[in-house]
Amino acid sequence: MSRTKKTATAVVGGLPRVDLLPPEVRAERHAGVVVRRAWMGVAVAAVVVAIGAGGATIVSIEANDELLASQAETQQLLIEQGKYTEVREVKSDIQLLTAAQTVAGAAEIPWPSYLAQIQATLPAGVTVTTITIDQASPIADYQQSDTPLQGARVGTVTFTAQSTTLPSVPDWLDGLATLPGYTDATPGSVTLEEGVYEATVTMHIDQGAFSNRFAPTESE
Repeated sequence: MSRTKKTATAVVGGLPRVDLLPPEVRAERHAGVVVRRAWMGVAVAAVVVAIGAGGATIVSIEANDELLASQAETQQLLIEQGKYTEVREVKSDIQLLTAAQTVAGAAEIPWPSYLAQIQATLPAGVTVTTITIDQASPIADYQQSDTPLQGARVGTVTFTAQSTTLPSVPDWLDGLATLPGYTDATPGSVTLEEGVYEATVTMHIDQGAFSNRFAPTESE
């Protein structure tokens, strides 16, 4: 087994150096360097944390300023809206009245003009003397007839007419059939008293007789 021999090398012209410090001193110096480096790292970390905290504080302040500005704007808008409270209340009242009018007028029949139309269908010399009206209401269904041949209705008009000549009831019924909302009509008895003929007719009408003047339009 071969061994490698170490050869001492002399440095010619170099300065003689002798380390007379004990090992404890050298260890203490090395420990001081490590401690200084550690404190330097702590200082750098503290600076980084301080910068981060400062940036977060600035962002928080900016966000708080934006929040305050938004709250101020909202408050101003509420103040402006408060100026129009009465206008909104009036508008709401108008809408409620319009809705109530629509409901109440849903079953409206213009009776004066409708009765004038009934009179106009009668032959010359025939005069309506008495009229009885029974009509549906906006909140209740109108009672329907149990008779199969009678159609659905929303109202009933019973009238008595007088004539000096014998009335042609079928002609009366044909004239009534031209009225809006006409459903059917039933003649009653014809009597003669003191030279005057009197006849009674019961007529049923449907929704075609409604005026619809309060019905909402397509634009509403």
